[in-house]
Amino acid sequence: MVSEKKKYQAYYTKSTPIVEYMINQLSLQPLDKIFEPCGGDGVFIESILDKNEFAQIDICELNTDSVKILNNKFSEFPNVKIRECDTLLDSELNLKSRFGGVYDKIIANPPYGAWQEHEKRTTLKKMYPSLYAKESYGLFLYRCIELLKEGGVLSFIIPDTFLNLHMHKELRNHILNRTQILDLVLFPSSFFPGVNFGYANLSIITLKKNNNNTECLKNSFTVISGFDDVSQLSNVDNKFLKTYSFNQKDIYNNPDHAFLVTENNNILKLINQSKFKIGDIADCVTGFYSGNDKEFLQVISPEIKNSKNYKLVKIETINRDYKNNSNILNGILGDQHFVPIVKGGNIKYLKQESWFMNWSNTAIQHYKADKKARFQNPKYYFRFGIGVPMISSSNITASLIEHKLFDQSIVGVFPKDENLTYYLLAFFNSPTCNKLIRTINPSANNPANYIKKIPFITPKKTILEFITEKTKGIIDEIRETGNYNKSDELEIQSIIEKIYKV
Repeated sequence: MVSEKKKYQAYYTKSTPIVEYMINQLSLQPLDKIFEPCGGDGVFIESILDKNEFAQIDICELNTDSVKILNNKFSEFPNVKIRECDTLLDSELNLKSRFGGVYDKIIANPPYGAWQEHEKRTTLKKMYPSLYAKESYGLFLYRCIELLKEGGVLSFIIPDTFLNLHMHKELRNHILNRTQILDLVLFPSSFFPGVNFGYANLSIITLKKNNNNTECLKNSFTVISGFDDVSQLSNVDNKFLKTYSFNQKDIYNNPDHAFLVTENNNILKLINQSKFKIGDIADCVTGFYSGNDKEFLQVISPEIKNSKNYKLVKIETINRDYKNNSNILNGILGDQHFVPIVKGGNIKYLKQESWFMNWSNTAIQHYKADKKARFQNPKYYFRFGIGVPMISSSNITASLIEHKLFDQSIVGVFPKDENLTYYLLAFFNSPTCNKLIRTINPSANNPANYIKKIPFITPKKTILEFITEKTKGIIDEIRETGNYNKSDELEIQSIIEKIYKV
């Protein structure tokens, strides 16, 4: 059974600076008709009524217990109407949105990643076919934009993932073409101590409904970041905060309409104007998953990180001749049926051979049939390429895939011209690449779709050869000593920085 917390994913806005900031952004007027699509414990409504006790307010709330709290709080306010309903599906709200919206102001801290029953999820996909139905906050934002009347203002506190994630492309398109963004504030979710959102950063977006597409794209807005403390929201003109100005048309013209927030104009030009992207010169694919690693994956030593509860592989069961097996994708006969696999972990250039996957005929049949397993992109298994971990720490890293299997925590990058392999390996381990990927996707995730978007500048032949040889030297050192000369790496990184000029 789904817990109440998982079902509603309601994180109530207990922060006074955040509430005050969002209320101020609405520029409340005496005759405003106001909507709160997920009332929670009523903290926004209390603040609104403090400023205008006669405001006409509609509240929707799905949680029965929360509805009772709201009714008790606002029982003496005939101008506050509370309904127990689902904002995303409610027929009365459907009618209001079809008439072009009816609300002057909308404010909310909507559910983030709320659990949806299969039947409801199917209905939501039909109602919002272009949106990412698994993420509830995006649906709430879209729905409430439609419920605003022309010129109406909305202020939402939501995760910042809608700014860049590929699956929110159509939501961004809607925002940029149907609203004028007034401002966007970015801050860490750690401002809410003790609450695990599952998101590193949050945002407050304030926007105004405008059905004139031309006026929307001409609009400029401010992005504010660099907060050290939530109290700084009370003075966003603070000189210690970072402030950026963007035009909506420029954002719209970015790849996937992504909000590329950076003060480095060279990075923006590269991302938008480079002739080639990594996806043009290399195949970027996700790797293999057994469906049950505790059963099929084994480790060379109990000293290996995260190896607890995994069986130790027997040396005599490791197959060293699998590269010569033309039928390798159908498995290996005999006792020597374990093959090396490259897993995640932020290690540069070359990873120690530590993990081995059961690659017997029987195991392969299981991987291909089991619903939990991912026998995906098999034509790239056991090829020579580069592995970039999906999850990184502060910096993106990459290591060689030397004709080995690679798991689903890795994005395999396979250059169409193998002569680029060592150059790309050096590039992925450079600060230059990190600047680019973090602008494209500020989170710590490096999925294939974002790696494909990284600009690629073809180096001169002499530079390509120099960096290739230097990188091969680093790898040889790691094989022999387990370490490498950092000055060689710095020299390579300096050359790459000069090529990209970022």
